Amino acid sequence: MRWDRVLGLGAAAAACVALAGCGGGTGGAAATVSARDVAGAGTVLVDAAGRTLYFTDQDGGGQIRCVAECVSAWVPLTVPTGTIPTGGAGVNGALAVLARPDGGNQVTYDGRPLYTFAADGGAAKSTGNGVRDSFGGIDFVWHAAPAAGSGSPAPDTGGDNGFGY
Repeated sequence: MRWDRVLGLGAAAAACVALAGCGGGTGGAAATVSARDVAGAGTVLVDAAGRTLYFTDQDGGGQIRCVAECVSAWVPLTVPTGTIPTGGAGVNGALAVLARPDGGNQVTYDGRPLYTFAADGGAAKSTGNGVRDSFGGIDFVWHAAPAAGSGSPAPDTGGDNGFGY
């Protein structure tokens, strides 16, 4: 699989998600974040397109560390300025927005910035769960975001799941 194609698909998916979040909860618009059972990850958060949402242990305290080349693999879930993210059934934590250092408004869940994984390639996949990687000198550990909130992340598989970047 060519990364330029994966990255292009990730950017297209991110744009679709951002547009889906514009509905403001009227007219049957899809929720920005919903809960879904995903094989291998349990009941996790997904975006409006059904793609698994992830967080990293290295983001926190109002800081986003996944920037620059990191966002080519881990696509931030963003909404347009002034949009309040909405939660569907099973979303029990608090959704909010955090300004990204590289621009944009990233959706957070219980204070953790949310991302999709470009290599997932579609809905209901969780190949990024437990991935360890490094960007800009920062080592990241990624978890599928559990719908129950940030108290207990999905299990760490301990490997890089073969992506090895």
